[in-house]
Amino acid sequence: MTREPRPADRGLPAWKNRGAFQGKIRQWFWDEKLNNVPGAVFLALLTGLLGWLTVDNGVVAGLLVIAACVAIPVVYAIVAYPRFGIALLLGVVYLLFYIMRLGINFPLGTLIDGMLALLVLGFFISQKKRPDWAIYRNPVSVVILVWLLYNLLQVANPWAESRMAWLYTVRTTGTIVLIYFIFLYQVDSFRYLRFLIGYWLALATVGALYAYRQEYFGFAGTEFENMVADPLMASLLFIDGHWRKYSVFSDPVAFSYNMVIAFFVCLSLLTARGAFSRKVIIGGVGLLCVSSMFFAGTRGAYVLIPAGLVLFTLLRFQKKLIPFAVAAGFLLGVMIFIPTSNPTLYRFQTAFKPSIDASYSVRAANQKRIQPYLQSHPFGGGLGATGAWGVRFAPHSYLAGFPPDSGFMRTAAELGWVGLMLQCLMIFLILKTGIDNYYKIRNDKLKTCCLAMTLVVFVLCVGNFPQEAFVQFPANILFYLAAAIIQVTYRLDTRLDFTANSLPPANKTRQK
Repeated sequence: MTREPRPADRGLPAWKNRGAFQGKIRQWFWDEKLNNVPGAVFLALLTGLLGWLTVDNGVVAGLLVIAACVAIPVVYAIVAYPRFGIALLLGVVYLLFYIMRLGINFPLGTLIDGMLALLVLGFFISQKKRPDWAIYRNPVSVVILVWLLYNLLQVANPWAESRMAWLYTVRTTGTIVLIYFIFLYQVDSFRYLRFLIGYWLALATVGALYAYRQEYFGFAGTEFENMVADPLMASLLFIDGHWRKYSVFSDPVAFSYNMVIAFFVCLSLLTARGAFSRKVIIGGVGLLCVSSMFFAGTRGAYVLIPAGLVLFTLLRFQKKLIPFAVAAGFLLGVMIFIPTSNPTLYRFQTAFKPSIDASYSVRAANQKRIQPYLQSHPFGGGLGATGAWGVRFAPHSYLAGFPPDSGFMRTAAELGWVGLMLQCLMIFLILKTGIDNYYKIRNDKLKTCCLAMTLVVFVLCVGNFPQEAFVQFPANILFYLAAAIIQVTYRLDTRLDFTANSLPPANKTRQK
């Protein structure tokens, strides 16, 4: 039975008269307003003003003026061209903390909220023009919507000590969920899917290279000053005579986790048929990411590599992979049990021997201590009750002094065991959908993309036990991107009306 093409296919051009519209904008803005003597005078004055502000007030003032000049076109572009907005959002969240370390005194978190709001606005405008709500009729979308509503309803949690803590926390755990629905709608062609994955790996390459720069050439002046100015930060980053690296991310944990998921994306893409030169580049990026990960000294990230490889081997099970799996297991065993005086290797070994890890014993004691509270608070103590926001907004509450040290433990403490069960159900359905779709998809390239995103979700799930993997930028965005791509790949594989630029010619038509 062949599938009928949808009457409003979103793979077709959005505006047939886009070229004419852009021509009118150019004529009005450049030919009529600026391409004359008054326009030249205006541009000269603007350039002089920009130079004076930069000299008199520093580079930040100049950057702010430039930002003001481009703000209106960018806002329009995010709403009118959501694909551009998605790419811009990914770039901003990836480089967010590096930009902050430049000394720019600007609420970049609010900027991300604004970009998300604009993307939501563009989403509803696109749905008005080309409605397609059917793509959300699946278990994953339903449970993610329930998860969003549950986070929003936490504002009325009777056990919450502070509503301000909820307001600050819901931005990275609740409203950010909306990006999933945007991804699922806007990623509607193989060309754009391929661009997003390539763009993701390009950003990961930047992060890996900057970590190498920190490792072999030292931290930048402002980075080192910020570290030594905070004794607590210095104690966390300087271990065994070596500074842990964090690249362009917020901390070593976020850096190492993002390098691991980029490695598994590369590993999955290597399984697709393609040019040898392309595989060399992808393999080089993967090795660059996984090697730079060790500079972070994050024990939780060390466990993710063998965990992800186990799932990869199971999904790609072939007889020819057995020798490689055995060799990898033997090498891992040697690295875990070999006697060593090397501090880096010893830290790697403690990740697989929690009994000799003092920090793990402290975490286990904290989790045991919090159990009576969790049993008596099914909806938790409210979003933001633990960690920095809890200390800031409710310093005398029971949870303010509790260090969760785990994403799942934070969920249990703040959202209760009801929230924890809902989060686990969401992750389970995403992984189940990914595994099911991987075996259903027939196109080789789409199959590898689905495999990559399934591994990303699985690795972040494992990493959420020892650390917090789902709340930090950019992993919280990439998690929902992976969840959306898992379904997009199957949707593209079953679509009949492929365009010439969507997939290779042999896969233009399908039959169910």
